[in-house]
Amino acid sequence: MRKQTTLDANRFHRPTQKQDPQSKAALLERAPEYARAVDLDVDVPLIDWKISQRAKRYAGCCEYNHLTEQITITLAWAAYEEYGWAEFTGTIRHELIHAWEFQHFGESTHGERFLQKAREIGAPRYCRPFTEARLQLVCINADCGWHLDRHRASKSVTHPDDGYRCGRCKSRYEVRHVDSGACWRTNDEYERVREWLGDDW
Repeated sequence: MRKQTTLDANRFHRPTQKQDPQSKAALLERAPEYARAVDLDVDVPLIDWKISQRAKRYAGCCEYNHLTEQITITLAWAAYEEYGWAEFTGTIRHELIHAWEFQHFGESTHGERFLQKAREIGAPRYCRPFTEARLQLVCINADCGWHLDRHRASKSVTHPDDGYRCGRCKSRYEVRHVDSGACWRTNDEYERVREWLGDDW
């Protein structure tokens, strides 16, 4: 989950008058309770629920073990703290659709079947960012202005010279380390910056 279209979470599932969860344990208890109230044919008691304190790139994640058919939904505590309960229920609904697909079809994507269910239950397709990006891809064409946030060292970050291009004008781009201002356009330059930054990466 990355971007999110504006969506009124209350339109589909009005949060109850209970106090919003104030701890990870309370969220871990409240999330499956809320999930059981969502109008979706999901066997919620069969889902394992976890809280991640480290997740920075996703608000929620649904994983499926094809051998055991076990489904695990992991919720990002940082996202919950940023969003609050009312908005975070959208993340729960999003992950429930993945669980629904896994339980009924053994696979899940963000394809048309997912999007149809998302429209039906008011689940966002993406979530808005909840942490500051560590890295940016920045077009070198001064007339373009395109940039893209990145939170981890994916191949587009570590190998910007490997055929990747600006998403708007197709020029080359450079990668910028936000905190330090260091930039690079090749893998060799990335390696030197990474070594130079050390623990500050």
